[in-house]
Amino acid sequence: MTQNKSKVQLSGVDAVLARTPFFYGWAVVAIVFITMGIGVNVRTSFSLLFPAILNEFGWDRATTAAAFSIGFALAAILAPIVGKLLEFVAPRFLLSVSAITVSLGLILSTIATQPWHFYLTLGVLMVGTGIVLTYVGQSMFLPNWFQRRRGLAVGIAFSGVGVGSMILMPIIQEAISADGWRDACWLMAALLLFIILPLNFFFQRKQPSDIGLYPDGDAAPDKEKTRAQQDAADPVVDHDWVSTDWTIKKAVKTGTFWWLALACSTALYVWYAVQVHQTKYLIEIGFSDLEAASALGLVGFAGVLGQIYLGNLSDRIGREWVWTISTTGFLLSSVLLLVMEYVPSAVMMYAMVILQGGLGYGVATVYGSMPADLFQGRGYGIIFGTISTLALVGGAVGPWLTGLFYDEVGNYHLAFYVIIGMSFLSILSVWLAAPRKRRLVAGQAQKRAALATAG
Repeated sequence: MTQNKSKVQLSGVDAVLARTPFFYGWAVVAIVFITMGIGVNVRTSFSLLFPAILNEFGWDRATTAAAFSIGFALAAILAPIVGKLLEFVAPRFLLSVSAITVSLGLILSTIATQPWHFYLTLGVLMVGTGIVLTYVGQSMFLPNWFQRRRGLAVGIAFSGVGVGSMILMPIIQEAISADGWRDACWLMAALLLFIILPLNFFFQRKQPSDIGLYPDGDAAPDKEKTRAQQDAADPVVDHDWVSTDWTIKKAVKTGTFWWLALACSTALYVWYAVQVHQTKYLIEIGFSDLEAASALGLVGFAGVLGQIYLGNLSDRIGREWVWTISTTGFLLSSVLLLVMEYVPSAVMMYAMVILQGGLGYGVATVYGSMPADLFQGRGYGIIFGTISTLALVGGAVGPWLTGLFYDEVGNYHLAFYVIIGMSFLSILSVWLAAPRKRRLVAGQAQKRAALATAG
């Protein structure tokens, strides 16, 4: 990862990119920002296409919604496979293929006439293969580009989803309303083929050493530091752990892997359970359709700011603390949702929005950074992919189980209590995974260096 430039023979685009080390590191972030802003929101646009497809074909909701479920299940299966492929295939090729297959799914869906047609097009091709364009695919290589500023970089890159949703979702909905869902599919396919495909194919790289650069946009390691200073600033805590050539077989034999997987799985349970049922719940307790829909939009906007701030904060105080802060945001927002059943206050609703988006969505930045802190190395892709599969199981179970609890007891009380319990379990799990015991974030390493120097 810190290969010297002189040992790398460059030509073409790579030779040009290598001349701007600081700029190019952040250019990678910008490319991910744009890719996720378009790719993730195109992939989740199924919720906008769903009503129009129902109205046209008259199928029942379960039959039609199964397309998304099939795609989600496939995405969970593909996550570790994509991680394994990244050991041999550059991400720019996988991202390009994903952009093409998602576009193909959108285009072919416009001639679909049977439910199984949509299962293959909007399900398998759009939602399933689109996993590469999401948090999962990007987190498999983006952390390689940063060490000191990893949380900040991931936070900025992932905030593209929120910005994209505010810009793209109204455009897609307007296209559906004005010209029909088929024209909206063509529009989304064009965005992928003419923006996402060339950006990633020509400019995206797996790691800085591919073009002779260093993490964090550094031109070269600082050779002016004394050996003592370098040792003091070294973020490594457990040298045996960090020097291990991690493979999935080695990782699954550690408690750290399973505590991290449990932290991620329970966090996604909470995230999707709240997100899917929140709008319906707010309407049922007395808020208008517009107020409930606006709340969901404001959560996304607050999430943009929260992800950037909390990503940067995680580089200073540690991943565990920011995970705790973020998950507590979901926990407290669930408490407020329960209270609002008895006191449906607009002030409480906006407080819930800030807690859920401004704090809760910070989970995404740590989710993208923490596995790389723990399992850097040749096998990182498949390790992260496997963790993502386990996490996606939590994300799939959360909304379903929340709905089941409602059907059984006639309200969301038990469901929200379980969500609160899952939040506590996620916080406990991340502290037991303890990335700080393996590798410090930059702020912690600097603090340790200052103490060592003073001593």
